[in-house]
Amino acid sequence: QLQASGGGLVQAGGSLRLSCTASGRTFSIYAVGWFRQAPGKEREFVGGIIRGGNGAPTKYADSVKGRFTVSRDNAKSTAYLQMNSLKPEDTAVYYCAAANTAVVRTTTRSYDYWGQGTQVTVSS
Repeated sequence: QLQASGGGLVQAGGSLRLSCTASGRTFSIYAVGWFRQAPGKEREFVGGIIRGGNGAPTKYADSVKGRFTVSRDNAKSTAYLQMNSLKPEDTAVYYCAAANTAVVRTTTRSYDYWGQGTQVTVSS
């Protein structure tokens, strides 16, 4: 089970950090992906981190490269999405997901577990 949190209202140029906390003791074997869904749009991949240690390789959508950072703390069974230089077009409901895979997948069907979503609103 995944629990996403940390969303809120922020001005353009600001920052937010989302958290995704997992229950259970096998968090480290899962790749974690972050997705977002804006009104009227499909859910899209934002970034992810592969299974393993806290410095595991990451992958990002082009739209967020250089602004967003995914990390994980296996001791806390938590993954993070640090979002900097936020833009109004980043407004969406953000979801975290976990997959028992060795690489970061970018499609929603690749993930086995999903958090409930947290709203991020960026005002101009």
